[in-house]
Amino acid sequence: MSHIFALVIESLVAILLLVTIGYCTLLNRRLTLLKADEQSLRGTIAELVTATEIAERAIQGLKLTVRECDQNLSGQLQTGTELSENLAKQLATGNDIVSRLTKVALAAKPIMSDAPRSSSEAAVAAPKTSTPKGSHAKELLAAAQAFSERRKAAGLAA
Repeated sequence: MSHIFALVIESLVAILLLVTIGYCTLLNRRLTLLKADEQSLRGTIAELVTATEIAERAIQGLKLTVRECDQNLSGQLQTGTELSENLAKQLATGNDIVSRLTKVALAAKPIMSDAPRSSSEAAVAAPKTSTPKGSHAKELLAAAQAFSERRKAAGLAA
């Protein structure tokens, strides 16, 4: 019986050794796959680092472009503001001139209708126009008012 008992124990040890060898083979395969995955993971990490560096350079380039655009737009905005102010001043001056012309036309109206003409002035003035005295002032006044109204209607008056 001791021989059988020894044989059973030896058989059991042999079976355990075979299971251990099988398990070691399985672990060896898994470690080989893990090392292969590690190599591909290192390659992926290297690609990610390269892509990150490229993205950082692109971001720096975009920041520089944004700064340049901001400076350019600021300059154009300042120029536009200056031009707008200049146009507003010119419009105010133009409206002032129209107002003065209207006043002059209104003031000249009674003078032209009341002014005595010499015979030579009447002879020279008669062929030029066939309108009554003072009509030039009226025409000038009407033209100035029409011009002023057109300016106001167009929204150009200040």
